Amino acid sequence: MRLDNELEPVFSAVRNVINVASCAAMTDNTRQKAGVTAVVGRTNVGKSTLLNALLGEKVSIVSDTVQTTRNVIRAILTEERGQIVFLDTPGIHKAEGDLGKNLNKMARSAIGGADSVLLVLDASAKPWQEDEGWMRRLMKDETPCVILLNKMDLGGDFAEEYKKIWKDTAEEKGATLPPVWVEGSALNGDQLPELSEALFEQIPEGPLLFPEEILTDYPRKLNISDVIREKYFDRLHDELPHCLAIWVESIEETPAKWNIQAEVYVERHSQKGIVIGEKGRLLKSVQYQAEKELQEMYGVPIKVRLWVKVEKDWRKNFWILKKLGYA
Repeated sequence: MRLDNELEPVFSAVRNVINVASCAAMTDNTRQKAGVTAVVGRTNVGKSTLLNALLGEKVSIVSDTVQTTRNVIRAILTEERGQIVFLDTPGIHKAEGDLGKNLNKMARSAIGGADSVLLVLDASAKPWQEDEGWMRRLMKDETPCVILLNKMDLGGDFAEEYKKIWKDTAEEKGATLPPVWVEGSALNGDQLPELSEALFEQIPEGPLLFPEEILTDYPRKLNISDVIREKYFDRLHDELPHCLAIWVESIEETPAKWNIQAEVYVERHSQKGIVIGEKGRLLKSVQYQAEKELQEMYGVPIKVRLWVKVEKDWRKNFWILKKLGYA
């Protein structure tokens, strides 16, 4: 998935909706806001956890593993004040190989065309080079920005250090657009109402961009593959995840049940036994856990069948990356 081609039609369609809609139909008492907010930051700062908390539903997989989010996910928050279309981006990290470089490119490109940006920082950890890099990028673009100092429940020992980096860099760059700072916790919900209020302040007035019942326009196959991949992350942790990908081959939908056929890609034959597990136990456990979550998500009985396939160096293969939506 090339982000330039993927997101620009979305932004264009969104703007067309605004242009053709009649804002005059809204009275002063029913004026709504609607806009696109890019959620950015380095990896493992809690972006996906935050989005799930803001929406009250799971729209993005969560893990402590780098590269958990591999696609730009559009999550849609609709309430009386209006609608925010969040773009949950892959976390910026030190890239290794084509996959890592593509994910970083997706994240950096996401702010183009957005109405505002939400930068998430981990206030419990010392600032990284990637954190300062995001600050410099946002100052350059001068997009309205809210900065969440996340994980304050863990102490927030470095909150002031982040603010100082912004202040010093702004003076160096001559940046004049100040951010809105919010200190809170995505995990326990601290200050999320204040964060939501700040985000709505940043977007323009206008009619809803999507029907109010839509939570995400993320393709079903990609969502299912993410759920399956998350179950492997939960079990394997740092043992294998970067070498693992899921491709949903088919979804057979009937009123009684969905049958999902998916392939688990690994890079070497030695990894195949790891994802299958002794006597197939890990594979069966992942299938069961994925079925359980997907059934809750889609409200229909679901059967998942997984096959493990060795694709040598798939992270360097452009055509496989493109097929998986990573290029």
